[in-house]
Amino acid sequence: MPTRRGLYAITNGPRADLLEATALALEGGARMLQYRDLGRDAQRRHAEASALAALCRAHHVPLIIDHDIALAMEVGADGVHLGRDDDDPATVREALGPQAIIGVSCYDSLPRAEAAARAGASYVSFGAFFPSSTKPSASLAPIDLLRQSAALGIARVAIGGITPDNGRPLVEAGADYLAAVASVLAATDVRAAARRFDDLYSSDRESA
Repeated sequence: MPTRRGLYAITNGPRADLLEATALALEGGARMLQYRDLGRDAQRRHAEASALAALCRAHHVPLIIDHDIALAMEVGADGVHLGRDDDDPATVREALGPQAIIGVSCYDSLPRAEAAARAGASYVSFGAFFPSSTKPSASLAPIDLLRQSAALGIARVAIGGITPDNGRPLVEAGADYLAAVASVLAATDVRAAARRFDDLYSSDRESA
């Protein structure tokens, strides 16, 4: 895992300007990037993931592939993010190796997060914390879940409807990363939006 807390940007493809928009998010201070694309065009997805891997390496930011373990291995990504229907973290760890970043969606479930941590997850994500346009049917998680999960010993990601305007309570509750899709990559000024998220963690820089 990266050592600095902050924005976890998630792509919202397919889109023609994916690389340009993602570069702006990285320039604005994103600390981790997830390639999320549920399309069936394997050739396009491979090309995009390969290009994003190179871009992330240039910015020293980890690239995480959503769900697709094979694609992560093919493009040399830093890890994968697993959902409810994916393989368990221990199995994925065997495939990707000890250095891989493995994230697990835990929704509003602390027991699921505890199980993921025991199975070798690098981070767990909770949410949605606010209504989300990306997953409008997601149930809402209580902010206190971030405090309750402090003893897990791994990074915690908050996701779901998060913006620079509502993210501070999540940071104060212990979120190591704020994951965002539309509020960054659909912003009029992607770089500025990412910078506003990064500013929520400014106390980390001041105390370093």
